[in-house]
Amino acid sequence: MAESIDTKIDSREIEQNNLACLYEITRHLASAHNIRDSLAKVVETLARTKGMENGTVTIINPATGELEIEIAHGITAEARRRGKYKIGEGITGKVVVTGEPVIVPQIGAEPLFLNRTRTRGDERKRKNSFLCVPIKIGSQCIGALSIDQDYGEHFGTRAEGDLRFLAVVSGLIAQTVERVRKVNEEKEKLRSENLQLRRELTARNRVEEIIGNSSRMQEVFDMVHRVADSNATVLLRGESGTGKTMIAKALHANSNRSNGPFIVVNCGALPESLLESELFGHEKGAFTGAIDRKPGRFELAQGGTLFLDEISEVSPSVQVKLLNVIQERTFQRLGGTEVISTDIRLVAATNRDLEAAVAAGSFREDLYYRLNVFPVYVPPLRERRTDILLLAEYFLEKFSRENNRTIERISTSAIDLLMQYHWPGNVRELQNCMERAVLICDDNTIRATHLPPTLQSGDIINPDRPLSLATAVENFERELIIDALKKNKGNQTRAAKYLDTSLRIINYKIHNYKIDPKQFKGSR
Repeated sequence: MAESIDTKIDSREIEQNNLACLYEITRHLASAHNIRDSLAKVVETLARTKGMENGTVTIINPATGELEIEIAHGITAEARRRGKYKIGEGITGKVVVTGEPVIVPQIGAEPLFLNRTRTRGDERKRKNSFLCVPIKIGSQCIGALSIDQDYGEHFGTRAEGDLRFLAVVSGLIAQTVERVRKVNEEKEKLRSENLQLRRELTARNRVEEIIGNSSRMQEVFDMVHRVADSNATVLLRGESGTGKTMIAKALHANSNRSNGPFIVVNCGALPESLLESELFGHEKGAFTGAIDRKPGRFELAQGGTLFLDEISEVSPSVQVKLLNVIQERTFQRLGGTEVISTDIRLVAATNRDLEAAVAAGSFREDLYYRLNVFPVYVPPLRERRTDILLLAEYFLEKFSRENNRTIERISTSAIDLLMQYHWPGNVRELQNCMERAVLICDDNTIRATHLPPTLQSGDIINPDRPLSLATAVENFERELIIDALKKNKGNQTRAAKYLDTSLRIINYKIHNYKIDPKQFKGSR
């Protein structure tokens, strides 16, 4: 009778211990964001509350198809790396294949126990029991949960209970893995959708007729779209030839004033007296030669955009009048008394250091602050090198079409020169360079010889000492061979036939010019 009472008390303690352990495990898994960390807490809880040793979670690696230890408590990192099994191999592999739990009464007496981790070498651990249960998601077995336990003389009464307990734990693990997997799938889906939206927005944020995929130009496009619909004055800054006029046109085209006029004034190209008349207009008889009333650019730009290029070249007297127009939105024609209101969007541009001009006293500080409301820096071509080839191909197509030429490509050596050059004249210089190349090219390919001598690097050509005839011939010959190899996907025999020469000569030239035909195997 006493033995029966002791058994009941013992069973109640085990049940309470199991409930406490399950509560803690459930709490860890319920808050799981990182499945690996949660599983580590699960096996640590089993070891602390249940006295289970070498708690291990083994998961199928989808890449290799092998079972690999994902989490192990009481096993070194080296032992964990050794714990790899093929599906069906050893006790764990058998459990994953069959989907049925297994109890090994004594590890040392079981021939199927492989001990890959080499953690059960001593006699005490070889007497431990090994319990292994499958981890299933639906009918699919994705891994196994296993532990070592020293039952001593109580193996028969406790092992089955612990196996059922581990089956419950493995079910909780499976639910958590499935939940985290779905969360990760949703995150991946959202990430993909986000990337797609970003790509669409990037495409939408492209500015028509402005070529550029570089990060620097993407910043410019973003600034253009941010300010386009406002009436804020925009100051475009950057070196000559970077495309500031194109950006100004883009600002107008993308604004709510796009149906209005776009008026351009090059302030540096007009003398002071003529510039004032051009900007504000004049009345008849205002000065000698003013035979009629003439509206100024501020009037002509009404409801649209006025672009003042080279604003730094404006004289001090005109600066004063400009400041008044920007502040008051009113002006008077030369020789007139009528106050005219203006409704325009002002965009200015300069390639000068306005801050230095302000410090030197040649540019009014108050006008500078009125213009510098929304500055946009247009980068030089050397700071957006990924756009060089894109622009070169655009100009090639444009000028080929305009000149009725059929030029299909730019040779490798010509591309190398384009990419190496520092482009002091920026996009305007590249445009002129490609127009010249199209005009002098009598083949279907732009070659290095068609590019201006200024593009040759210093170690290739010196302006005071042009290329020798032999060097020029060698460069041209090398280009022809590379072009033939590209068209024939690196096949030297076909390249020789294409060039109407012998294979022996082609092989000699390829060796002499250190050309690797293998790099053209994927060429078209």
